[in-house]
Amino acid sequence: MRHKGVQKEETRRKVTESVSRGFRKHGYAGIGIDKLAKDAGVTSGAFYAHFGSKNGAFEVALNLGLDEVIEAIPRFQHESGAAWVQAFVDYYLGQPHIKDLECGCAMASLTPEVVRSDAEFHAIYETKMVRIAGLIAQGLLEATDTQNARGRAWALLSLLTGGLNMVRAMNSPEAADELIEALKPTALAVAGPARAVTKQR
Repeated sequence: MRHKGVQKEETRRKVTESVSRGFRKHGYAGIGIDKLAKDAGVTSGAFYAHFGSKNGAFEVALNLGLDEVIEAIPRFQHESGAAWVQAFVDYYLGQPHIKDLECGCAMASLTPEVVRSDAEFHAIYETKMVRIAGLIAQGLLEATDTQNARGRAWALLSLLTGGLNMVRAMNSPEAADELIEALKPTALAVAGPARAVTKQR
């Protein structure tokens, strides 16, 4: 028999993941509590029990989405070695990721929502993004030059997240493909040479 505490934690995880997908796909204003609860397979009452409010749900979704990036960057660095930036850019601007709005990167899908949100969400976003930029900087050559590496990391993040949103907004595949082909080499040039990063224990 499954322990009640474990089952409760699994339920919360599934609900949280569903809510995160809902915000990424529809935006904060584009989806209500009833729809979020229905998609998560819970009642509106259970939704409030989990999150307290729609703002509470968005906070959890924002943290979850950006934490996914925080976990993914070291994975790319470890698995692809010095070629990790190329692998990351290919993934980020690849068709599966472009088309997967609800499960795609929260940096692209939730940044516009944070822009229109309260200061508390700006603070969460800033903290997480500073950490993401730091992780990227560690994987760039000349990482001992902290200012240079972090500047390149911020430029890479801005190019990819903004570029992804532009690609997704295009009406024709031809225009989207043209933009992708322009973005990929520019992203690599902005990042500069990368280096292998030892996996953290």
